[in-house]
Amino acid sequence: MASKLLFFLIASVLVAYYIYKPLPDNVEEKWKVMMLDATFRSLGDVAYLAELFGIKHYMEVLMLLTHAEHTEPTSDENITVTDTSFNNVPVRLYIPKKQTDALRRAVIYIHGGGWCLGSPAMKPYDLLTRQTAQQLNAVVVSIDYRLAPKFRFPTQFDDVYAVVKFFLDKDILAQYYVDPNRVSIAGDSAGGNLAAAAAQQLLNDPGVKVKLKIQALIYPVLQDLDLNTPSYQDNGNMPILSKSLMVRFWNEYFATDRALAEAMHSNRHIPSEAGHLFKFVNWSRLLPENLKNRHIYVKPEYGRSHFVTKYPGLLDTRACPLLSEDDQLKGLPLTYVLTCMYDVLRDDGFMYASRLKKAGVQVVHAHYDNTFHGILLMNAWPFDLSIAHQISNKYMHWLDENL
Repeated sequence: MASKLLFFLIASVLVAYYIYKPLPDNVEEKWKVMMLDATFRSLGDVAYLAELFGIKHYMEVLMLLTHAEHTEPTSDENITVTDTSFNNVPVRLYIPKKQTDALRRAVIYIHGGGWCLGSPAMKPYDLLTRQTAQQLNAVVVSIDYRLAPKFRFPTQFDDVYAVVKFFLDKDILAQYYVDPNRVSIAGDSAGGNLAAAAAQQLLNDPGVKVKLKIQALIYPVLQDLDLNTPSYQDNGNMPILSKSLMVRFWNEYFATDRALAEAMHSNRHIPSEAGHLFKFVNWSRLLPENLKNRHIYVKPEYGRSHFVTKYPGLLDTRACPLLSEDDQLKGLPLTYVLTCMYDVLRDDGFMYASRLKKAGVQVVHAHYDNTFHGILLMNAWPFDLSIAHQISNKYMHWLDENL
C-alpha cells in the first residue's frame, strides 16, 4: 500500500511539474492556460518522437488536432453552411438566412496554422466564421488552402488568391447578393500573412475591378528576415507558438531542410546581398519604446547565399508582406491589426502597422497586453477562455462598424 501511495505521489509531482509553467502575472485563468499549453506541448513531444523514429512526419502528428476538431458543415436556423469550391479550391461557405432589402456584406477568411495545419472545419474556426456571418448578416468564405509540407510556397498563396479573385468577380458577388463595395479579407497568424499578401497583390491586378473595403490581420506573421526581434527573444517559450515551432513552420513552408532550420534559429539565413531589406524590419525604428524592453538593436549576422538561391521565397513579398516597398503599401484598405504581448509575432504586427501608417494607410491597432498567440481560437470547451470572447466581440464590433 505504501509503495503504491509513493508511486502515486511521485507520478502526481511529475505531472504537476510538466503542466506547471510560469506565466506573466497579468495572464488570466492561469491554470486553464497551463493545461492548454501542456496539451500542445505533449502533442509536440509525441510528434518529435514519431519523426525521430521514422513513424510519421512531425506535422502529420500535429494534424491530429485538426482532425480531432473537425466539424461537418451544419446549417441552423440562422445560417446555411456548405462545403464547396471556388476556382477549384475548397471553401466553407456561410450564407445568412435572414431576409434583407439591401445587399449583404462579405468576409473572406483565411485560417492559421503555420501554412501546415488547420482547416475551416475546425470547431474554433467554424464558431468564429459562423458568428461573423450571423452578427454581420454577411456571407463568409472560409478558404481551405493546401498545406505544407506536402505543398510548398507559393501553393498556399496561389490557392487563396485564386479564391479571392473568383469571389471578387461582380457576377459572383451578384450571385450571392453581396455588395461589391463592402467586401473584406481577414485571417489569423499564417492566415493573416496570406490575407496581407493577397491584399497587396490586388492593388496591382488589372483583372480585379472590385476593391477590398477593409482588411483584418489577427496576430499575423509577416516576415522571416529577423527572427530575433524583442518579441522573439522575450516570448520564445510562451504558450501555443514557441520560436522553435515558428522556425519549423517557416522551414516547412519552403522546404524540409535541417540546415535552413538551424540557420533560421540562429538568425543567420539571409545573405549580405539582401542586407538592404533589413530596413523594412528594423525594429529599433518601428517599435514603441516600451516594447524594446532594454534590447539593443544590432546589425544582422549574414548567412550564406545558398539558402536564398535555393529558396527564393525567403525574400518574396507573397511570403513576407513586410518586405514590400513603401510605394507598394499605398492604397491598401483600412486595416485592423491585432497583436498580443506574449507572442513571438507581436513585433511583426507592430512593424507593419507602423509602416502602413507611414504609407498613408488608415490603421486601427488593437493590442492586448495580457494574452498570447492564438487566443481568438480559445472559444470552445475545454479551453474556453473568457478573454477570447472579449477579444472576439471587439473584433466583431470593429468589422460591423467598418464593413
